[in-house]
Amino acid sequence: MLHIIATPIGNLADLTPRALEAFKTAELIACEDTRRTWQLLTHFGIPRPEMISYRQGNEERITERIIAAVEAGKEVALCSDGGYPGISDPGYRLIRACAKKSVAYDVIPGASAVNVALLMSGLSTSSFTFRGFPPRGPGAIRNWFAEDKDKEHTLICFESPFRVGPTLEAAFEELGDREAAVCIELTKLHERVSRGYLSDLVKEFSNAKVKGEVAIVIAGANPKFIRENLG
Repeated sequence: MLHIIATPIGNLADLTPRALEAFKTAELIACEDTRRTWQLLTHFGIPRPEMISYRQGNEERITERIIAAVEAGKEVALCSDGGYPGISDPGYRLIRACAKKSVAYDVIPGASAVNVALLMSGLSTSSFTFRGFPPRGPGAIRNWFAEDKDKEHTLICFESPFRVGPTLEAAFEELGDREAAVCIELTKLHERVSRGYLSDLVKEFSNAKVKGEVAIVIAGANPKFIRENLG
């Protein structure tokens, strides 16, 4: 069996008992960074099993090795550095291959930056879309936001701490002045959430030095979340 395990996005206490048991019984762990996962196992006193790096760049090659291990009867765990494997982290190719080949796998739920950011934002949860990381080019990112301009769902994305300002500016230019939230270091000691309209957040983060993981949440095209034009 392949166990797809969601791991803590910051606070190690968020590892579930079921995930803990899967790590204890795993004969092989495929992980994004073996050092990070080894730190997690050490924290919980779990002896180190065989570990292999499963990351962007070697997914295709390692996928076949993992499938072979499962088919040979081994208990295999897949995890990323935090959150769910396959959600803006390596894992999709392996999961897709297992599904196509009818290789047994399960998903062990746990922490997710997407859901935490949505709830911390205080914005509508009735419908939302997670779009991963936006593109970097100025034109590409504006087009990326424009695709959701007329949609009422709440929009969630991840961003590099070095690009928060430009990303907020592109969102403001394409979506207008609507409510949003910038969530930094969720569940960690220095967790911070800045809420406000996009124009205010652009000013706040235009020259700000941001450290840590970032999730941006933006309200949908609903008048109650859009600042009225007073000019």
